[in-house]
Amino acid sequence: MAYFRALFGLGNPGRDYEETRHNVGFLVMDRLAETLPPPDGAPLGEARYKSIRRLEADLLKSRDAYLVKPTTFMNESGVAVAQVSRFYRIPPEEMLVVYDDMDLALGRLRFRARGSSGGHNGIKSIIQHLGTDAFPRLKVGIGRRESREQDRVVNHVLGKFGQEERPVLQAVLDVAVRAVTDAMEMGLDHAMTEYNGLVVGE
Repeated sequence: MAYFRALFGLGNPGRDYEETRHNVGFLVMDRLAETLPPPDGAPLGEARYKSIRRLEADLLKSRDAYLVKPTTFMNESGVAVAQVSRFYRIPPEEMLVVYDDMDLALGRLRFRARGSSGGHNGIKSIIQHLGTDAFPRLKVGIGRRESREQDRVVNHVLGKFGQEERPVLQAVLDVAVRAVTDAMEMGLDHAMTEYNGLVVGE
């Protein structure tokens, strides 16, 4: 039995936001969808997300877990997470949320069992709507520009990865998929030990 019944990747819907730093959670979910076995015997990689309006999310059912991409914008991610939690009766400890983190360099991953939002509006929304910060998460580093001015921070997270970053990004996505799969099969403690000190690309 898998340790997590729902995997949430955070991001913003729509073409304007595709492959932006803030959408790393979506990118990890899409890569996972290519590797996790579907429940209905469909060939690997051929399962597709379905838009579930009442849950405000795109959802794909694999053999072991639901893969979820909220269709709310990032700042309202908690709406979709709470809807999925209630509808499928999945408690917060059986969820894994994957999202971008500016305080980690590109190439770094970090699992946590719980904690504050750290200023991330998607996580802040989830904490608000679930009423707890006790849900596992995987932070994917996107790096931070030197300036901390709000408009530059927004431009950074909503910007796309540069050409020089893309090889590392692709490697990070592969490792993130492996990390999530390991967490599902062997638990969060194992994943934290295995991946929290790893630097991809070195």
